[in-house]
Amino acid sequence: MKPRKLVILGTGGTIAGQAALASDNIGYTAAQVGIEQLLATIPALAASGPVISEQVSQIDSKDMGFDVWAQLAARVHHFLADDDVHGIVITHGTDTLEETAFFLQSVCQPDKPVVLTCAMRPVTALAPDGPQNLMDAVAVARHPGACGVVAVCAGTVHSALDVQKVHPYKLDAFSSGDAGPIGYVEEGRLRLLRNWPVALAGKRDIAIENIASWPRVEIVMNYAGASALMVEALVGQGVRGLVVAGTGNGTVHEALQAGLLHAQAAGVRIVRSTRCVDGRVLPLPGNAMADSQGLSPVKARIALMLELVAQDARISTTGQA
Repeated sequence: MKPRKLVILGTGGTIAGQAALASDNIGYTAAQVGIEQLLATIPALAASGPVISEQVSQIDSKDMGFDVWAQLAARVHHFLADDDVHGIVITHGTDTLEETAFFLQSVCQPDKPVVLTCAMRPVTALAPDGPQNLMDAVAVARHPGACGVVAVCAGTVHSALDVQKVHPYKLDAFSSGDAGPIGYVEEGRLRLLRNWPVALAGKRDIAIENIASWPRVEIVMNYAGASALMVEALVGQGVRGLVVAGTGNGTVHEALQAGLLHAQAAGVRIVRSTRCVDGRVLPLPGNAMADSQGLSPVKARIALMLELVAQDARISTTGQA
């Protein structure tokens, strides 16, 4: 039987970055090398099976936005519908990788593997980590039974739900928190520790390509001496949702909480998350604000935006929220 194809989509990032000096691992410019040029530097890739590549975007992932997400989701949907495609690998910058992974899992819910990978050093480094990360991602994408959106970095496989960047420059920059990783890639073979990602609760069929503008949802943080000024300013600018990165178990300074509750009474959706890297907000009886269902602040923001998009679609279709 002819092996099925693997699709590799390029979006830029450090994995495609270049620096003037081989010794410079942080003063590089991201997104300089095209995906075909990048793949040509990894001869071992040809032995892994048939691969097709496509450049979806060429950006530093700190500049990731809704337009690129829409393009990426459209190409993922397109290739997943092809029976000859076994899975997809996406090269991505590390800064917002966790957000793109969660977005794609939320809107695509793939039953084939969609594997995001990255690098912490540019192509021009003395010892770039991108080629190994890419080969590891390919191994995961070709693994029998692989499904859902995952991220692969430094030999570790993380689910889209749990992955977080936790270090600014170490090669092993990601963590799955107390949930733990899905598995490890060891010499080209995947060792699974737990099940593949399952479909997220509350999936909504959203026509991403039809969204002219995204509902504005922002993140505010609790800290010593926090006030309601930021909330008031955002409400004044028409924000539709706010995620608060609370301290501890989603706790919020009384002054900030007063502002959030006032905004909520005015129709702004409010969600509580936590600044803590591990654990999740545990709701208490009588909580006036919804909790994030275990999502980090940045992922809770995406979830709330998608909820508002779905709500708008229902109102447009039926006239009811």
